[in-house]
Amino acid sequence: MPPHEAIASDRSLPTTSRPFTVQRANHSLVLVRKVVADIVAKYKELSDLRAALATLGNGRERAEEREQLKAAADACVEMLNRLYRELLDVGCVLKDWRIGLVDFPAVLDGRRVWLCWRLGEGEVAWWHELNDGFTARKPTRGRFET
Repeated sequence: MPPHEAIASDRSLPTTSRPFTVQRANHSLVLVRKVVADIVAKYKELSDLRAALATLGNGRERAEEREQLKAAADACVEMLNRLYRELLDVGCVLKDWRIGLVDFPAVLDGRRVWLCWRLGEGEVAWWHELNDGFTARKPTRGRFET
């Protein structure tokens, strides 16, 4: 099973319907940055645990080890779901669990768009259309009020 199948869907909608401004999105990074860093680390741990499980096979001789790995993977999934819900409570959406890509709902020229941020970036400085992704990002500077 791919690692993402047992984790909350990234298609979930944020619990808030209020669009973000660039300033509000940047202000939220105090919490979002920490949560996303935890998600990326925990997702890597889950992927590693599932890879280890896949190499064990189904033989009886390693049943105890397999159960320990399954329990650790289940704990990772629980933590990932909790962290994901924290992001939804902020009002943003995690788009990529591996690299920590996050979108914030926003409005530009009367239409809905996404403000875009990736773990490691200093601020929310990019945006893209709803149906576009990371590769279509454009700078917020000059397009959004601060």
